[in-house]
Amino acid sequence: MSRIVMFGAAGKAGSRIVSEAAARGHHVTAVARDLDALTTLPDGVRPVAGDVTDPKSVAVLAKDADALVLTVGGPDAALYTDAVATTAAAVRGMGPVGPRIVHMGGGASLLDDDGVRFFDGPDFPEEFKPYAVGQIRALDAYLALDDGVTWTYLSPPPVHFAPGEHTGHYRTGLDRPVVGDDGQARISYEDYATALVDEIETPRHLNRRFTVGY
Repeated sequence: MSRIVMFGAAGKAGSRIVSEAAARGHHVTAVARDLDALTTLPDGVRPVAGDVTDPKSVAVLAKDADALVLTVGGPDAALYTDAVATTAAAVRGMGPVGPRIVHMGGGASLLDDDGVRFFDGPDFPEEFKPYAVGQIRALDAYLALDDGVTWTYLSPPPVHFAPGEHTGHYRTGLDRPVVGDDGQARISYEDYATALVDEIETPRHLNRRFTVGY
């Protein structure tokens, strides 16, 4: 079983990833800035107060981890790149035994049928742009890392991504959304969590981005 440190564990997606990993028997440390946000954790999950942008906090947690999972976000684009820089520095400092970083990314950087990022399309919602910019910059930061850090960036569909049913089924793609029979790319938070924990257990996308959908 893997030792998983989960930053952003109190969020809608983060809490579902915690539950999925714990249900499979992994040793999960749930991290949030405020411990009061971690009151409904599954049995066996260890709650810890921490900050993904604080080097000391991340370095301590990384020492006992096989994977650092990042599901943090907000309208401040710098948060995303700060999180990448801080976790990458901690991993690099540990050398070959350092944990892998698994980042819950954004879908705005995925490409449409014309090879254009959804972020650059005329219909991309203005209110989502600060979040999308942060995630795009995070992906760029991972792509610029040296060989001392192993990472995976998992993009959800660009639009249809919300709490829903846990089916345990999904399909994977790389830089284009996974589209279903209805012409739409979609997945629930629950099945996204399944895909992410599957990737931790069986790494297939080392040092690259991938995406999931039905």
